[in-house]
Amino acid sequence: MSSMDPGAPAPRRGARRRTADEMVADHRSDDAGELFGVSQLCSEFGITARALRFYEDKELLAPRRVNGTRVYSRRDRARLSLILRAKAIGSSLAEIKHWLDLYGPHGEGRVAQMRYVLDRTGKAIAELEEKRAHIEASLAELRVINGAVRRALESRQ
Repeated sequence: MSSMDPGAPAPRRGARRRTADEMVADHRSDDAGELFGVSQLCSEFGITARALRFYEDKELLAPRRVNGTRVYSRRDRARLSLILRAKAIGSSLAEIKHWLDLYGPHGEGRVAQMRYVLDRTGKAIAELEEKRAHIEASLAELRVINGAVRRALESRQ
């Protein structure tokens, strides 16, 4: 990833991983329901308030202000979950923003978004498979060298 996120550790251990369908349903919500504070989201996702502000600065999240306090809708919460999942697979913040913007305010870009994700994940899978093949070849070569050196040492003792 090209941008570093300040204070954004991995999600909490033991936290239930939400399904893509659950996140999409939240993303589609009309925002009239539940609101979340900074500390609630930080606790739930294992991130810092600084990380939340960073995502706001990058225009990935757009909390409301209630009496001067930032509050997040279910849609913001879903977006944060998607941001963190996309980061976990190596997406840049620019890619994440593009992907989230494709969705549109009412989900009208969902098909375009899915095509983008299909293309991006297909490329990522191909890259990782290529890296895995290289790692497996390197491991095989290292095992040959290790075995030869081990035998040479054993024959000298």
